[in-house]
Amino acid sequence: MSLRWKIWLAVFGSVTLLFGVTGWILQRHAIDSATRSLEEEMRGRVRAYEAVWQARQEMLGTAALLMSSLPNVRAAFGTQDAATIRDSAAELQGMLAEGLREKSFFVVCDPRGVPIATIAGKAPAMATWPTVEAAVRQKSGFFVQGRAIYQLVLTPVMVDSARGPAMISLLVAGYPESERPEQLTGSEFVFSVAGETVERPGVRLDRPLPGLDGKPVGTLSIFRTPGPAEREIANLQRELIWMWAAAMGLSVVLSFFLARRIVEPIGALDRAATAIGEQRYAERLPVTSNDELGRLAATFNSMSESLEAARGELIRQERISTVGRMASGIVHDLRNPLAAIYGGAEMLIDSDNLAPAQTKRLAGNIYAASRRVLEMLQELLDAAKGKTGEFEVCRLREVVEAAVESQQVGEQIRFRVEIPEEWELPMDRARMERVFVNLVANAIEVMPEGGEVAVVARTEGKDVVVEVRDQGPGIAEEVRGRLFQPFTSFGKRNGLGLGLALSRQTVLEHGGDLTAANGPAGAVFSVRLHG
Repeated sequence: MSLRWKIWLAVFGSVTLLFGVTGWILQRHAIDSATRSLEEEMRGRVRAYEAVWQARQEMLGTAALLMSSLPNVRAAFGTQDAATIRDSAAELQGMLAEGLREKSFFVVCDPRGVPIATIAGKAPAMATWPTVEAAVRQKSGFFVQGRAIYQLVLTPVMVDSARGPAMISLLVAGYPESERPEQLTGSEFVFSVAGETVERPGVRLDRPLPGLDGKPVGTLSIFRTPGPAEREIANLQRELIWMWAAAMGLSVVLSFFLARRIVEPIGALDRAATAIGEQRYAERLPVTSNDELGRLAATFNSMSESLEAARGELIRQERISTVGRMASGIVHDLRNPLAAIYGGAEMLIDSDNLAPAQTKRLAGNIYAASRRVLEMLQELLDAAKGKTGEFEVCRLREVVEAAVESQQVGEQIRFRVEIPEEWELPMDRARMERVFVNLVANAIEVMPEGGEVAVVARTEGKDVVVEVRDQGPGIAEEVRGRLFQPFTSFGKRNGLGLGLALSRQTVLEHGGDLTAANGPAGAVFSVRLHG
């Protein structure tokens, strides 16, 4: 996925999430506020209904106490005769309030709750009514008969006897609660008995109905049907949806232009950085603003200019260094043959009585050294023209013997060459000969008192390893790690410290390697060549 699409998705997703969360919070706040308002309204209506219950209970209780306190009525209740009781209580019906007279009922029962006579209203048919103990003055609560719910007040009628107060009858005063839902200003009141489930749409609030023993026998449920608050919430939801759709459209446009504003300069920076990686240091970025992206482009241009200048300086220094290395290599390689020429010529000049054989040998050494100088100069000329030396199959022993023969300086140094005659390897003969000349010359220089230089060859798999061993002091510990680095020299009177570095480079170009270690009697230099 490209950076442009990532930025677009990030902005689009952020705006979507922001508006979604904001809308959800607003909606939840509106719903919670409306719900709290409805619940408070419903609790107020429950309190109003409870006040009606309390007032009705007090009126029923007062009427029952009034009836049971009149002497003639108490005497009639003691007869246990239904007609007598009805006649004595008929005058009391006019004393009841208008609302109680229409729906309430009064039933006289014996102490066991068996009904004797109904003295007011229309009482439901009951075999027995709930009863109370004689010590209880009055008891009130709700009573369930089938699916009907009644509000009852039980009043015992007491008389004095030889054994103390005795209950002669029980006066049951009751009021039937509505069995059907009652609608009141958008609210629905539903009475239900215990265990019955009532479902209605809207907000619900339940009020348990306590029985005569205090335990719930039913429930008054109030359902608030949708009103103005719910309609306002629905309107808010629709408005939030439209706002969300508008925000989505705006976020699409905004994220597109924002992604374009950010990605295009970054894309240009990426292309310029790729050009720098391809060493095209002239690449520059247009600076079109003064913000972070503009300052980044200006900084990149400054970096490109610095890299271009540094690269030019590096090329110049590398050219100077190359000339220096070539000059050092030429000086080093020319030292040995020029020394041989100088030494031979000096002996010819200073010695008047040389034997013909000695003169011939000195002349041969001067000739061979002159020829090596010419070969080196030709190699330098070829290198300047871009030519490289050609490999040819050479006898390894002949190359080593030529190097050893050029270093025959006296009888103090003994040479031992152990290389089979038939071993042949592809190589640049002149350059490999100079490698062995350097190794043999170094071995001679570390043995000023004389000794043996041994050149021994062996095979390891397909490789040929030629070891040049001396009997000197060995390789010092302080130079062992940097022995093949340029300008490393230790314990030598003459030399620039380039011989081993140049020799190893030559062996590496032949596909092999040059290593060094301390042997039993001195240093051992190993030249590994591929057969």
